[in-house]
Parts: sequence; structure tokens; C-alpha cells
Amino acid sequence: MRQVRPYTTIVRTEDGGSAFRENELGLDEQQVASGMPPMLVGRMASSGSGVMLVLSNTSITSDPHPAPRVQWVVVLRGMLDVEVSDGTRKRFGPGDLIFVTDTTGRGHISVTVGEPPFEALFIPSE
Repeated sequence: MRQVRPYTTIVRTEDGGSAFRENELGLDEQQVASGMPPMLVGRMASSGSGVMLVLSNTSITSDPHPAPRVQWVVVLRGMLDVEVSDGTRKRFGPGDLIFVTDTTGRGHISVTVGEPPFEALFIPSE
């Protein structure tokens, strides 16, 4: 059995800005542990630099910034609006996957929506 899970990539554009690209993560059925039923699994590339759990108990409104590294962001709690350089905004909530690759250039803007806290996993990919 195979399914796909949509995710959004934030990329650097030719003019030094940023943009959204929609992608899909393939999920294939496999046994992940003895005694567990088969589950759908998708591989997300990661590096050895460690996963970070980030938690903000205050509202976030960032300046335009490039990502500190190529990384996955998995939203766990709260809502986040991300704006890319052409003014396009996208809202992400619990369970959403974002692959951030705009590590140079003007970057993007991040703003939390609603009441804190905001919580996410940052998974370095390079």
C-alpha cells in the first residue's frame, strides 16, 4: 500500500527572494518494530546535528530572515503564518510539514497566529 503526504517547501528564488513549492512525501507500508502492525512510513532526510524542539510562550513576529540551515519544520501546536518575498502567505498548523531551504537571500517572515504557545520540531537536513 502506498500513500502520499503533502508538504510545503520554502525555496530561495533566483532574485534572492523566497517562494512556496508544494511537494509530496511518499509513504510506503512497512513493519517498523517487532510486535507492531505495519504502518505507512515516509523518509525525511536528516543530518546528525540533532533534532530541536522549539517552544514559544509569546507571540512571534519575525523580520525577514533566511533559514539558519536546511531543515524540516513539523508544527506540533499553534498556528504559524509564513510570508515569502512576493507577499504570498501560507498558514501552517499542527501536523503540517515544511521543508525550509531558503538559507541565503532575503528569506521569509514568520508570524504566530492566535494564542501562544507555538511548538515545533526542527529537523536539520544537511
